[in-house]
Amino acid sequence: MEDLAKVRDELMAAVSSAGDLAALDAVRVQALGKKGRITGLMKGLGGLDPDARRQAGQALNELKDEVAASIEAAKTDLAKVAMDAKLAADRLDVTLPVRPSPEGRIHPITQTMDEMIAIFADMGFVVAEGPDIEDDHKNFTALNMPPGHPARQMQDTFYLPPGADGLGNVLRTHTSPVQVRTMTSQAPPIRIIAPGRTFRSDYDMTHTPMFHQIEGLVVDETTHMGHLKGCLIDFARAFFEIDDLPLRFRPSFFPFTEPSAEVDIGCSRAGGELKLGNYGDWLEILGCGMVHPKVLEMSGIDSSKYQGFAFGMGIERPAMLKYGIPDLRTFFEADLRWLKHYGFVPLSVPNLAQGLNG
Repeated sequence: MEDLAKVRDELMAAVSSAGDLAALDAVRVQALGKKGRITGLMKGLGGLDPDARRQAGQALNELKDEVAASIEAAKTDLAKVAMDAKLAADRLDVTLPVRPSPEGRIHPITQTMDEMIAIFADMGFVVAEGPDIEDDHKNFTALNMPPGHPARQMQDTFYLPPGADGLGNVLRTHTSPVQVRTMTSQAPPIRIIAPGRTFRSDYDMTHTPMFHQIEGLVVDETTHMGHLKGCLIDFARAFFEIDDLPLRFRPSFFPFTEPSAEVDIGCSRAGGELKLGNYGDWLEILGCGMVHPKVLEMSGIDSSKYQGFAFGMGIERPAMLKYGIPDLRTFFEADLRWLKHYGFVPLSVPNLAQGLNG
């Protein structure tokens, strides 16, 4: 029988020298495994006489228990050391500046809408809003487009089931119903702009089923076409940030205004490049006119006493012109790379004093 005191000293030394949990487990296998030293000594008890076997067995069991307890204690200590090392490696020093991370961007549509609101707010306009789902009356009839009117066919409308009141519902094809809602709920004088989403069944490089518009409405006793022209000239020059940007008003037709006009801004297309300014060419950007007396009367406003003007334009097209965005569909593709390139720094609120786009 091997000297148990020597075996004990060697195994205890091995346990003490184990530097990590893996080394300690190797010691456990060496001492207590199927082929370990203590297991081997246990197997040799059969060759001893009964008295010697009893004494040696008792001594081996005590040694086995002592080594196992020592291994377990060392395991607890090494596990704590390993955890402390892991926590130290994963520790984040919160006293240092935050690590760089991708920052959000303001979408060009939101930025453009905020810029337009800032310009018109400086002129005294207030923002008015309405629902995306409108009844047929506010979307068409109250704007001088009765059933069967040809202008309805130009709208590519998304029609919805009738509401509880039996009236037909649509996804609004323009933000003009907000004008109707304002005129039926508010007495003149009125000066509002109505930005928001609109919907038409169309999709190509310059059209999407959902897009954005902003419309303006002024109703009082003295407003005339000259006020409309001055308002839009000031707006276009402030928005595009071109002091001498020329505007041209061409006669047109809209059911809800009379007289009506389409507004062009000066540009150049030389060399296949579109450039805004006083270059002799023209580009259409919006429609406008004096509010039709029938629209005033249908909203409960006395057209013999009050008159006004209205205008409307898309949000996407001016954004494309101002910021060089070639394809309308990219506005809605949720591509973070595109947004990082064309987006705007958050918290830079557009205003005329400090600059519309920071």
